[in-house]
Amino acid sequence: MQDVTTAPPVTGITDGEAGELDAHWRAANYLAVGQIYLMANPLLTEPLRPEHIKPRLLGHWGTSPGLNLVHTHVNRVVKARDLDALCIWGPGHGGPAVLANSWLDGSYSETYPDVGRDAVGMARLFRQFSFPGGVPSHVAPETPGSIHEGGELGYSLSHAYGAAFDNPGLVVVCVIGDGEAETGPLAASWHSNKFLDPVHDGAVLPVLHLNGYKIANPAVLARLPEAELDDLLRGYGHEPLHVAGDDPATVHRAMAAAMDSALERIALIQRGARHEGATGRPRWPVIVLRTPKGWTGPAEVDGLPVEGTWRAHQVPLSAVRDNPEHLRQLEAWLRSYRPEELFDEHGRPRPHVLCHVPEGSRRLGATPHANGGLLLRELPLPPLERFAVPVDKPGTTLHEPTRVLGDLLENVMEATADRRDFRLVGPDETASNRLQAVYGATGKAWQAATVDTDEHLDRHGRVLEILSEHTCQGWLEGYLLTGRHGLFSCYEAFVHIVDSMVNQHIKWLRTTRRLPWRRPIASLNYLLTSHVWRQDHNGFSHQDPGFIDHILNKSPEAVRVYLPPDANTLLSVADHVLRSRDYVNVVVAGKQPCFDWLGLEEARAHCARGAGIWPWAGTEDGGREPDVVLACAGDVPTQEVIAAAQLVRHHLAGLSLRVVNVVDLARLLPAEEHPHGMTGPEYDALFTRDKPVVFAYHGYPWLIHRLAYRRAGHADLHVRGYKEIGTTTTPFDMVVRNDLDRYRLVMDVIDRVPGLAVRAAPVRQAMEDARTRHHTWIREHGTDLPEVADWTWTA
Repeated sequence: MQDVTTAPPVTGITDGEAGELDAHWRAANYLAVGQIYLMANPLLTEPLRPEHIKPRLLGHWGTSPGLNLVHTHVNRVVKARDLDALCIWGPGHGGPAVLANSWLDGSYSETYPDVGRDAVGMARLFRQFSFPGGVPSHVAPETPGSIHEGGELGYSLSHAYGAAFDNPGLVVVCVIGDGEAETGPLAASWHSNKFLDPVHDGAVLPVLHLNGYKIANPAVLARLPEAELDDLLRGYGHEPLHVAGDDPATVHRAMAAAMDSALERIALIQRGARHEGATGRPRWPVIVLRTPKGWTGPAEVDGLPVEGTWRAHQVPLSAVRDNPEHLRQLEAWLRSYRPEELFDEHGRPRPHVLCHVPEGSRRLGATPHANGGLLLRELPLPPLERFAVPVDKPGTTLHEPTRVLGDLLENVMEATADRRDFRLVGPDETASNRLQAVYGATGKAWQAATVDTDEHLDRHGRVLEILSEHTCQGWLEGYLLTGRHGLFSCYEAFVHIVDSMVNQHIKWLRTTRRLPWRRPIASLNYLLTSHVWRQDHNGFSHQDPGFIDHILNKSPEAVRVYLPPDANTLLSVADHVLRSRDYVNVVVAGKQPCFDWLGLEEARAHCARGAGIWPWAGTEDGGREPDVVLACAGDVPTQEVIAAAQLVRHHLAGLSLRVVNVVDLARLLPAEEHPHGMTGPEYDALFTRDKPVVFAYHGYPWLIHRLAYRRAGHADLHVRGYKEIGTTTTPFDMVVRNDLDRYRLVMDVIDRVPGLAVRAAPVRQAMEDARTRHHTWIREHGTDLPEVADWTWTA
């Protein structure tokens, strides 16, 4: 196991090294400015003219010089100490800086050979930035060395810890902008250090970059007195190291000293834990970097101060093509970096600029940890036969599906005990969601204090629980993006907290599919349980199935939604999603006792189809079309449909009934809209073109209409689902309140099959009476009707 350093302590830098670091920093600043402004004349070999300037000036200058400083000094320590390092750039709109540095270290040109490390390549680097057909203005999947999408703030630190988990030789430097430091997700993620195992995990070195301003307002942490900020960071469990100033020579020396001190501290912590038996929770270093916003840029524009103010945030000189004074200022700004000292006549960086840049995969733009598919190994999944439940007859035995899945996950944890590349994350709900079997293989990661009544806490555990869905999501994203596997278990109603985060991950996956150099990573898998229909004690606040709607709005090539109706179908779906790559998979499954419908082989075949007929539940005669289709998706809707089918068989003999179960919700979409969608003939064969379809769905009913609105039989499709009517009540009362119950479904069949309403009026009345009897019963007894509570399937 590699420690951060086994080299002798490094103490300070020489004057010559300070000059070399400054040259690299100036070169990166020059390249950052060039990307924002120039589309020609990259080396200023002639006076700057308006036609050299981009017609649309886009990008963010204010944070770039600070990011360039960090990059320059991380380069130095990586090379001097032969570190394995990854950088997370929280101020994501500092894309010009990260692109500039990957171009300087050569990794950009290796990734994109048409953007060579010369004058021609420099011109292309400049022109493509924020330009049609080019690259985004923020750190993005297209950026070598990045795992963090810069389009949204707040997730850098949780991504950094996710990358460090189970990566004992890795140092993750995480630059946190003072704007994103104000977000809730970032504030919660400071607590990640209570879960970082100094034995088996790598180290995270946060760099809190305080340049004073956001877009238009001062940043909160930047205005705190140093003592108050130190108290805050120490309260989070960090030991702060301060670097501040606006004189480059002074700041370079201070930054070098801070980096050396931080890495010596990390090495001491790791050696103590790994070789000397230290077990106390360490205080990890954090660097507080205070430099002016827009440092080295124009001090004043049009008589107004710019450098060190919010005006430096984006484009300090906004009218360069039209305003000769702005053009003059831009040329003076660019020439202030003395590009002739930094690049030769061919545009190549001069040797002294690169003397502290690492080589090969040690370069920050070339680290395989930022292209996790290069490191990914197949997950050792056991045969499902070991965990499947026997099903001799449908609908007569019950199991808790997620408890059965927990046994499978325990085996996965055992099989990955030595390689440590699988994690289960969730907000304090592993046992609540019936997955506690995993504790037989590993405990819950925990570095803080323990007491005698604690259970399953383990300094080296691989289950991660923190009551912050944002932090769970960020941890798992960072873990997956660096080449590992995982599962996020969450109550269905509260996974919405990460709606915005999963948006960004889906966009990342969609983009990387178009980048051949980005290797596929393990899918982001959600297990949503404690779902809308079984919130007997939590009530209305815990009832929201809308995450499915949110996901299915996203890129069809990257999202999948599964609603397995029983334990064996859940096992089959779990096996599939844990093997998959480059998807966001949402699996919704109950944790309460649920009827077993299919044996393992039947479950496998059904899940492979995604949607199919359950002949044993219907009454179809092979030579006759069905009169009506009862369809279902989700465990509780499936139970109600099967119970309704049983009532139809008893009360409406002679009616030709088809029962269809849908596991893969995207199957309802047209094939041209989603890779899992059905062709028109496939859909018509399953649901018919002109017969009534009564569809009982787990979530909001209008989603099914939206998915199927182009189908031939849409006019005959009637969907029952959750109508935002909830409370603390019995399980069956929840479905009755939302008109999803078996009696209501039978009434729907009667109402929609032509000619049946009059003939079956007594049956309809009996169904209505059963609903009335239910209301009276639960208010008197507090439990469901015996005919419901004790129901089993009988053909």
